[in-house]
Amino acid sequence: MDSGDTAFVLVSAALVFIMTPGLGFFYGGLGRRKNVINNIMAVAFIMGLGMVMWVAFGYSLSFTGNTFGLIGSLDDAFLLRHGLEEPSAYAGTIPSLAFVAFQMMFALITPAIITGAVAGRMRFKALFLFIAFWSVVVYYPLAHMVWGEGGLLGATGLASVDFAGGNVVHISSGVSGLVLCLIIGRRHGYENTSYRMHNVPFVALGMALLWFGWFGFNAGSALGANSLAAHAFMTTALATAAGLLSWLAIDVAMGRKPTLISTCTGVVVGLVAITPGAGFVPLWSALIIGGSAGPVCYFGITLVKKRLKIDDALDAFGCHGIGGIWGGLMTGVFATPAINSAATPGLYLGEGRQFGAQLVSILVSILVAAVGTVVCAGLVRAVTAMRVSKRDELVGLDASQHGENAYPSFNGLD
Repeated sequence: MDSGDTAFVLVSAALVFIMTPGLGFFYGGLGRRKNVINNIMAVAFIMGLGMVMWVAFGYSLSFTGNTFGLIGSLDDAFLLRHGLEEPSAYAGTIPSLAFVAFQMMFALITPAIITGAVAGRMRFKALFLFIAFWSVVVYYPLAHMVWGEGGLLGATGLASVDFAGGNVVHISSGVSGLVLCLIIGRRHGYENTSYRMHNVPFVALGMALLWFGWFGFNAGSALGANSLAAHAFMTTALATAAGLLSWLAIDVAMGRKPTLISTCTGVVVGLVAITPGAGFVPLWSALIIGGSAGPVCYFGITLVKKRLKIDDALDAFGCHGIGGIWGGLMTGVFATPAINSAATPGLYLGEGRQFGAQLVSILVSILVAAVGTVVCAGLVRAVTAMRVSKRDELVGLDASQHGENAYPSFNGLD
């Protein structure tokens, strides 16, 4: 084992961890004042629940054993088979527990993304149960199918590639968020055009933490301090910068003023789009992927929210679902084995095999997330109501679900 690789992966794990509270600030700022505690709490509790579930059985179901290429086994429940000096089966230069820790952080941030779609109207108890069920029904199986040994969509199966979580993280959470908000329904007063996010600096803080942590998210997925990690770091930076600029350009082209909210949204879209291909595509293509993700997600959000009237409250599907799908397809266009031998040549090199594999894997991920979300919602409904009452929603979830007030002087009307 290599001490440099081990240190790099552990630092990357810490960077990925900071993304989860960063997402809390991002969502907290985008929502209403009366729901800021609930929006942050919806993310914060997952840091406890997700870690316990991951050690108890999540890692084992994702990365140990193989059952028809769909899910692992419980052979490594509670990590009882992991010794201090045991190298990881997925990266021989680092201890197995370093790999466990790194992947654990992905299992936290992924379900946290879903919470943005149903912000302001889902009972906390119901959300807690949904996230627990969803992790087992959707996340662990997808993690195994894409990254686990013998997985249906991975190297020994379909041979699709997903460097850091286009399918596993973004498509799964984005699609699940869309399905869940359809099940729960729109917020009262959804047509009120006077709605505005209450704390733009919170959004900017969340964006900064997300971008900072995303370097560990993508570069760390190389699982070593090596040239591939450096490449993924740079593709992440370039795609994100291009996403930021393209979103601002759209605002100006649409006759609007460039805003900080637009800047932050463009950053997230660029980050999401490059995630599946960060370690497979050339540097120059990262500019195309991030830059094109801006208009794709911008008009995708417009379609979902304004045309179809779907209340994806904080654009979980618009940014993560659409951005993840676009990034996965673009990986099939620009992938090259010259950068990473795990991929075959993409469309720009004249071959279509990788693009086809990406397309099928995306469709499978969408199906797993959509069906799994319906199943999980049914399980939750068997235990408790999913939506708060109209009165509790109008009062605000901070007071009705948590008995707290983020701003003591707040009058509760916004």
